[in-house]
Amino acid sequence: MSELRFVRLGFGEQAVEYTEAWQKQREVHADRFEDRIPDTCLLVEHPPVYTAGRRTADSERPLDGTPVIDVDRGGKITWHGPGQLVGYPIQKLPRPVDVVAHVRRLEDALILTATEFGVETTRIEGRSGVWVLGDPVEQRQALGGLSLDFDPRVEDEEFDARLNGPEYAPSNAGQRREDRKLAAIGIRVAKGVTMHGFSLNVNPDNTWFDRIVPCGIRDAGVTSLSNELGREITIEEVLPVVEKHLRNILENAELAPREIVPAEEPPAGQPVREAAGRQTSAAPAPA
Repeated sequence: MSELRFVRLGFGEQAVEYTEAWQKQREVHADRFEDRIPDTCLLVEHPPVYTAGRRTADSERPLDGTPVIDVDRGGKITWHGPGQLVGYPIQKLPRPVDVVAHVRRLEDALILTATEFGVETTRIEGRSGVWVLGDPVEQRQALGGLSLDFDPRVEDEEFDARLNGPEYAPSNAGQRREDRKLAAIGIRVAKGVTMHGFSLNVNPDNTWFDRIVPCGIRDAGVTSLSNELGREITIEEVLPVVEKHLRNILENAELAPREIVPAEEPPAGQPVREAAGRQTSAAPAPA
């Protein structure tokens, strides 16, 4: 069991600029690596900002030249801003770090948080984060009068939802009864210590997501606790609940290094080829 402390950096009128919080992460990360402090989770609200992980494509960024901060986490582009609770768990893990297990623990804490507020959420295979499931495709209304067996967002390589108005906007996924993301996760691990973390949509203006392709996912959208419940939920209400579930899960987790599976020996006489760009570990995409 490892102690977890929480540091509330600022909310509302005291919201902290993203770059300032990023620098704070670096400082806490260095202290945690040197064992000067225990595992620490920074909690914060940011003024509006777009941040792009290492895998973000140009076609997923804002079309109007809105500034984007490129960061050193995994995943793609997302938005942070008022009404969104952002958490940066800075935790020392056994090496080689099991990145997927760490992400799953964060997802578990956020799923339990949503459940406590009466919102049913889950994971979607191949897509990190916490999701509210939509209706089966055959039960959804058609988009733009077209049958959903031809969804231009995924069938037409030249289609750009950012140019096609509210009927395709990520913020309207709930009205379309599609899958929609409630919480995004994107992390980095350096020297066995985690950085970056999660963002939980409490009551933001989700139309900020309509100017980008959130997390590079074109056929789903975003939501918030307030959207799903049909009433106002505040970050002040959510903070103690998130802290409770993060503490219970992260402090009591049985941490183990990532299992390394030995590569199979090729049959006798067969040449050995190295896979280009092979990664030993990668953080799932955020948003």
